[in-house]
Amino acid sequence: MTDARSVFGGGVLAVTGGGSGVGEGLARYGASLGMKVAIADIDMEAARAVADDLVASGTDAIAVHTDVRDAGSVDAFFATVYDTLGPVTLAINNAGVEQFGYLWEVPAEDWQRVLDINVTGVFNGVRSVVPRMAEAGIPAHIWNLSSIGGIGAAPRQAPYIVSKHSTLALTECLKLEVEAAGYDITVAAVLPGPVVSRIFERAGGDSEAGALEREAMFKVGESAMPALEAAERIFAQAADGAFYLSTHPEMTGYLMNGRAEQLRAQSAPQLPVEA
Repeated sequence: MTDARSVFGGGVLAVTGGGSGVGEGLARYGASLGMKVAIADIDMEAARAVADDLVASGTDAIAVHTDVRDAGSVDAFFATVYDTLGPVTLAINNAGVEQFGYLWEVPAEDWQRVLDINVTGVFNGVRSVVPRMAEAGIPAHIWNLSSIGGIGAAPRQAPYIVSKHSTLALTECLKLEVEAAGYDITVAAVLPGPVVSRIFERAGGDSEAGALEREAMFKVGESAMPALEAAERIFAQAADGAFYLSTHPEMTGYLMNGRAEQLRAQSAPQLPVEA
């Protein structure tokens, strides 16, 4: 097993949605490896709190108000990072939101919000940072946050599931494209399972079906993995060169095998008994 510090230590980490949840865990763990850290978040109070805490512990860290839906805002974030901390060696497109309820009950604006943040936000990050990484000419990494939800299908979370499938496909294409372009950029897809975060609290979905799914997800969250432990697992797998970075490898493997078998047999998705 390769030591994560030897791969990432001394570099510059830039993470969107780094003010809480998985993003915060990744920011804090990166700092523990000796990385400089830049936190982008629409919640500036949360981002500044994490950055101030890291600075107090001796890390060179900054917080930048960023709306990942806005390409100009994302570009301004990366410009600030390069000007302040230096070339980014690890960019993590993490910002994301949830949405509950039956698809036909989801308000159009909530559907668009999920896609704008979870998919277009990742695209905006890629579009901004890849040229900068290529120009810097040093080895770099890009991680995009999909989910175990990006592997299969589930009821009452369609906008989220669709967005995470899209992000996974985007990341797989990105890996091939940076290789085709000859860039020294390592691309990986992060597939978190249940990790402590505020994503369920902030999820859209006020219908009866949405409330039902929200309650179910909060129950899952009661046994969720601490974000810092999740980050440690993600960094360890990335240091070993994995493309699919999972917080819960056994769960991810089970879902991947099930998906592969479904596609091989060309069978229709089945509703879980507990649903």
